[in-house]
Amino acid sequence: MTENEKSTSQETESQQLAKRLREVREYLNLSQQFVADKTGIPRSAVSDIERGARKVDSLELRKLARLYMYPVGYFLGEEEGGDDVRTLARAVTDLTEDDRAEVVRFAQFLRYSADADRKRQRR
Repeated sequence: MTENEKSTSQETESQQLAKRLREVREYLNLSQQFVADKTGIPRSAVSDIERGARKVDSLELRKLARLYMYPVGYFLGEEEGGDDVRTLARAVTDLTEDDRAEVVRFAQFLRYSADADRKRQRR
């Protein structure tokens, strides 16, 4: 691998890390200011990290992962499986019975919602 290819690969990984951090924060409906307050990372740094304009160090990544309640490996792309069903199964393994039931209810809601959308589109 040439130096240029290595540089491009690192940039891609850095952008993926930034994207995952931003997506999870937005999914959890947390503001950058909230994240900054809880982690001690300045809000401007959180913004720069999420844009890929600043690298995140390992201690910051650990703080963010802890706040978001996601494993560090997820943000590094180590915990992504191509098979969504297997990924979902691994994710619910350690949940309580009540929590698993809630996941099933949510999945049913998503399926019914998608079905309703398709029916509306056919009209």
